[in-house]
Amino acid sequence: MRLKKDSNIGLYDSRFEKESCGLGFVAQINKEPSHQNIKDALTILCNMDHRGARGSEPNSGDGAGILTGMPYTFFAGISKECFGVYLEEGRYAVGNIFLPNEGKEREFCKKSFEEICCENELEIIGWRDLPIDIKKADIGPSALKAIPKIEQVFVKDNSSFFNQEDFERRLYLARKKVSNHLRVNSGLDEADLFYICSLSSKTIVYKGMLTCDQVGNFFSDLTEPDYASHVAMVHSRFSTNTFPSWDRAMPNRFMSHNGEINTIQGNINWMKAREGNMESGIFGDRLEDLFPIIEPNCSDSGNFDNVLEFLTLSGRSMEESVLMMVPEAWQKKKTISKDRKAYYEFQSNLMEPWDGPASISFTNGDAIGAILDRNGLRPSRYYVTSDNRIIMASEVGVLDIPNEKVIKKGRLQPGKIFLIDFNKGKLLSDSDVKDPLVRENPYREWLHGNRFGFRKIKQLSNDPLYGKEELLKRMRAFGYTSETLEFMLFPMVHDLRDPLGSMGNDTVLASLSDNHRLIYDYFKQRFAQVSNPSIDSIREKIVMSLECYIGPEGNLLEPGEKHANRILVENPILTNTAMYALKHLNYLNHRSKVIDITYTKEVGLNEKIDEICSAAEESVDNGIGFIVLSDRGMDESRTPISALMACGAVHHHLVKSAKRSKAAIVVETGEAREVHHFCLLFGYGADAINPYLAYEILMQAKAENVIKHTHYKRGPENRVPLDEYEEVIDAYRQAVVKGILKVMGKMGISTLQSYKGAQIFEAIGLSKEVIDKCFDGTVSKVGGVDLDTIQLEDLRRHSLGWPDDKSKPSTDLPNPGDFHWRSEGEKKGWNPETVWSLQLAARTNDESAY
Repeated sequence: MRLKKDSNIGLYDSRFEKESCGLGFVAQINKEPSHQNIKDALTILCNMDHRGARGSEPNSGDGAGILTGMPYTFFAGISKECFGVYLEEGRYAVGNIFLPNEGKEREFCKKSFEEICCENELEIIGWRDLPIDIKKADIGPSALKAIPKIEQVFVKDNSSFFNQEDFERRLYLARKKVSNHLRVNSGLDEADLFYICSLSSKTIVYKGMLTCDQVGNFFSDLTEPDYASHVAMVHSRFSTNTFPSWDRAMPNRFMSHNGEINTIQGNINWMKAREGNMESGIFGDRLEDLFPIIEPNCSDSGNFDNVLEFLTLSGRSMEESVLMMVPEAWQKKKTISKDRKAYYEFQSNLMEPWDGPASISFTNGDAIGAILDRNGLRPSRYYVTSDNRIIMASEVGVLDIPNEKVIKKGRLQPGKIFLIDFNKGKLLSDSDVKDPLVRENPYREWLHGNRFGFRKIKQLSNDPLYGKEELLKRMRAFGYTSETLEFMLFPMVHDLRDPLGSMGNDTVLASLSDNHRLIYDYFKQRFAQVSNPSIDSIREKIVMSLECYIGPEGNLLEPGEKHANRILVENPILTNTAMYALKHLNYLNHRSKVIDITYTKEVGLNEKIDEICSAAEESVDNGIGFIVLSDRGMDESRTPISALMACGAVHHHLVKSAKRSKAAIVVETGEAREVHHFCLLFGYGADAINPYLAYEILMQAKAENVIKHTHYKRGPENRVPLDEYEEVIDAYRQAVVKGILKVMGKMGISTLQSYKGAQIFEAIGLSKEVIDKCFDGTVSKVGGVDLDTIQLEDLRRHSLGWPDDKSKPSTDLPNPGDFHWRSEGEKKGWNPETVWSLQLAARTNDESAY
């Protein structure tokens, strides 16, 4: 049986499609085509066979392929022979297309393709059955069972005035439109088999569910002596946590990738959100034909390729597009120039980094280059030879090169790029590539003239401070316990870090607990493992950053100085003063709107969430750039919705309506207090958070001398003295940000900008209804509690602060035994009864006790 790529069976989930692979390329710097480049690239591929993977059958691979420049002479001969048509170099395109095996569906796909090409002034010259040799390649049974019908299409420009870049864009428009129609909306039984490997007048891709040594034998074209190219890029796929497929093999249309993009879910969501804010002078009213920019059911590399292709064909140079997506670690790097820092800082207003260990090679036929992630977690080596060639691969030794022919060799460095410009016949270094981009616009002036921080809008806070009795009610209603203070909040202030524990967590899962557990307890953090290394946030702090711009984004396709007209937030855990300033914002046409996320028990939770989402969307439509979700309105009659549920619901609602990039989401909540809580809020779309109740608790504890001192020291740049309350708050904020950096590093993510919305969590015990409503895209493999159950829990927790029986007011916080066992507290794996039974069994050899 052929498994569809969007099938989720058992514990398998197609959203975890990632790769860790081998890549390489051979290129003639002076753009002279030769068949030797193809032969050498295939040799490199075969020598990286150990970097690929295969199933239980040694002749069914995870995927391998080759991208070459267009072999014009070869295809001109094919066209003359097959169609009787002479083709002029550069004025035609050839594409390899995977088609359904069923005859009628295949013909329907070809007809749809031809009709859409005609709409874009493209003429179909003819279709050719791509010559393949299954027997010579010795294709395994699993690969054969999944193989599509492979045909090659020849397309000619049919416009009045020929321009190759315009030709490429019309090919792109046609390919995107037909792919979206046939793969997503056609209803064909074999719709997932339809896939256009490439459609270009400059490059062509041959790939499949093959092993490395099968590629050259399977595709007969590649062995023809007159198949000549100036560039050849190869890739050997090792799919981690995935099923292999023909279309997910690489190279993709623009790039090959070795590594994992850890922030991929957030990158996908943010890209979708930006679609509603895009206008293009190049594509005009045809822009919507390109949506969705990111095709469904792609791997992380496929998603990256979709965006790189879109940015490049929308007017940016290929190298600028790559640098926008994979910037170097510029925030804390002292050796980088101020102008280059300004360039990267400006670009951060346009797009978040695609973060994770990665070596990426990329080409559009006119140039080829490579870049390494900011942490340098994937190897790549290159050689320049005396015959004007460059060879790059994931390792050395992939091609025999006499030492006397090597004139230069090196390795990719963290965040560095190199590029071969074929039209100029030059190898460009990192500085050669970046310096012209840095000088292209006055980025420092744009930033200084447009960005603003809280100092410019600072106002004194007059939000109410709670008395001791009122504070206790709110603490109980938000689920605080005596252990929360003793083991979490106070140690964070004293030690300036997230408290440490040992022996694991033997507390019962939140979905099975009899107590009123917060929604945060239903989530577990994912972490980097095996080939995907984590980052030490202390020793590698130079690559880590929490600094972000927040507020409405501009049009991604037409960058200008107004893109920098946003708030620069250095610490996303906002003080009360900053929060008050943001709530009353009216600066440079920026306005904010506070949306109450509390509700009365007469209103259903589902209904209230819908109301909040509608209010947020209406605010965005009215030009509001900062949405504040606040639960300060909680009182005796109003229960707070979990800030996490409200934030996640609003975030995904605005993403789906393509309006998320038009506003920031700021959360003002009494619920968040632990590092895990903040990470979840950021992971589900919050841009900044104000934990006002945690601040109130700490200030009261300081006033009562419960917190006597901290280890907090301000940096030399902060000369304004703090009062004792501000010192406690700053100590707590420092502990929180240290904890956030630690969690980010555990997943191999370096910047908060990338972490936002990335949803690096799994839910345990939440129903599909809850996931779809508030946490769309999150894995919840076993189902669980629904919205009605969560509302009941909210009301029960609220009653702890404002009990129905007012004659028995509560005077202290509960102690449910989350950290230490209590006889009437939370159930634990290690409890006196279990320990006693184990000791009895060990001492008396009592099987029943065991």
